[in-house]
Amino acid sequence: MYSNGLCISVSGSSMLLVLLCWFVGVTVLLYVLYSWFIPAVVQFNGSLALLWHDVIVERALDTLTRSTRPQRLLNAVRKHATRGDPQSVISAIDHFCRHSEWAMNIGDEKGSILDSVVSELNPEKVLELGTYCGYSTVRIARLLPPGARLITLEFNADYAAIARQVIAWAGLEDRVQLVEGASEDWIPRMKEHFGIETFDFVFLDHWKDRYLPDTKLMEDCGLLRKGTVLLADNVICPGVPDYLQYVRNSLSYKSCYFKSHLEYTKAEDGLEKSVFLG
Repeated sequence: MYSNGLCISVSGSSMLLVLLCWFVGVTVLLYVLYSWFIPAVVQFNGSLALLWHDVIVERALDTLTRSTRPQRLLNAVRKHATRGDPQSVISAIDHFCRHSEWAMNIGDEKGSILDSVVSELNPEKVLELGTYCGYSTVRIARLLPPGARLITLEFNADYAAIARQVIAWAGLEDRVQLVEGASEDWIPRMKEHFGIETFDFVFLDHWKDRYLPDTKLMEDCGLLRKGTVLLADNVICPGVPDYLQYVRNSLSYKSCYFKSHLEYTKAEDGLEKSVFLG
């Protein structure tokens, strides 16, 4: 009896050990897949990268943390950026997106192209379509000359709430006017509501299916003057073929393409710079 009991005990311990090893092995495998293998694979494919980072991972982390990606991004800014220092805000967001959690900002690589266009143009009246969490807003606003105006439109109220705090943390709230609502509703009201006759620079980074209709709407409303520069993000990934066909073939624009990569990946993406010729 004693011997049988001992055998049963040993057998039970062996089973527990096997189950424990199996659990540890599966956990390690899932961790490797999540933190290294899948991110490395999707780095070179924009569609897979967007599916993985912007759908699967975001939803999983939202559920696990009971927060949202914009809220987690804001927390990173508060923790790592110096209040009143725009560059530290940009650096904190870039570090968060490269090492903690991907986010759909223009990113550091394409952001440097945005910087060069803004610096060269030195615009006084700027329109940004699509604020998200305020990353590109901060990049643009910090380079504007004294007295310049930046109006940024954001459809999502939750994004707008986060963006206001990010912009304030950067100390740029006096240079930026964030407006909530649909671009097609606000563009026709720019002259009446803000006293804007024409814009010097327009940055398009909102819903991709709105790039072309909003460009035509700005034309119809007389918001573009000869020399106004339009800079469009994500023209390859997810892509805006109708917009590219329009600005590249219209006699009203002179366009050029800046090849780059989808934010924080190695998948091809780029910016289209289009000068309105009148």
